[in-house]
Amino acid sequence: MSPAEQCPLGRCDGSGLLIDEQTQTARPCGCHDQLVARRRARGLRSVIPRRYRGLSFERPPITTIRPQIVAAVRSYVRGLDDALSEGRGLWLFGPVGTGKTSLAMLVSEAALAAGHSVAVYSLPRLLAEIRTTFDEDAASSYTGLLDRLTSVDLLHIDDVGAEKTSPWVLEQLYALINSRYEEQRAVMITTNLDRDELAEQIGERTVSRLEEMCTILPVGGVDLRRQDFAPPASEASAPPASEASAPPASEAFAPPASEAFAPAGSLAAELGALADDAPQRWEL
Repeated sequence: MSPAEQCPLGRCDGSGLLIDEQTQTARPCGCHDQLVARRRARGLRSVIPRRYRGLSFERPPITTIRPQIVAAVRSYVRGLDDALSEGRGLWLFGPVGTGKTSLAMLVSEAALAAGHSVAVYSLPRLLAEIRTTFDEDAASSYTGLLDRLTSVDLLHIDDVGAEKTSPWVLEQLYALINSRYEEQRAVMITTNLDRDELAEQIGERTVSRLEEMCTILPVGGVDLRRQDFAPPASEASAPPASEASAPPASEAFAPPASEAFAPAGSLAAELGALADDAPQRWEL
């Protein structure tokens, strides 16, 4: 029996049934629904990309992301079983390179480790897979693929809004999100777009359902992928003699401590109120 067919609870033989030898009766094991979802999910992409394997809350890049957002994701992971059973997902948005995908991959890896079925796609790749179901020699039908995408415990879609829109794209995305909405299945998305921009890209009705299904987290900050191209200090040219006594720019233009940069008031208040024991919904 392969590891994928073993009971995640260690109670049954992987069939999803508990057999009473004395009475010759069977009853469902606690793993039954998980095993059914796993089997339906076969053929879906459920592998964490190599770059994102082994992520941890305790080391970079996660430790370089805004602490309030990391705390919210950590809280979601701690309550993952309840969140997935209730169909609650995450919506991570913010500028390029701020750690949205890393956070989402960490959640997906935790879900897989806990025995849940997960499908991981970028939206362009997911749409490409849906298109193949319309080929004459397609290995899977459109309805079959939609059923499998609906049945997994967590559907992780990266880079929503990166695709070229068309009526066909909008309809496929709505059909998928609506199916999971009706079945109370969790969705996790990442996007570079804010709420209104995303509605323009994928449609108001799809965004409206995602808002109801997901905890929305604004992942701000600098692009973690960018490198510092400043020359080493030993190679920097010395300043002219006339400038030698001038104070450093950082001192000359440093604002008083009371005027130091802080997040916008409404967002700071919301993030400051973050409870570490339960995920919250951010209304932006």
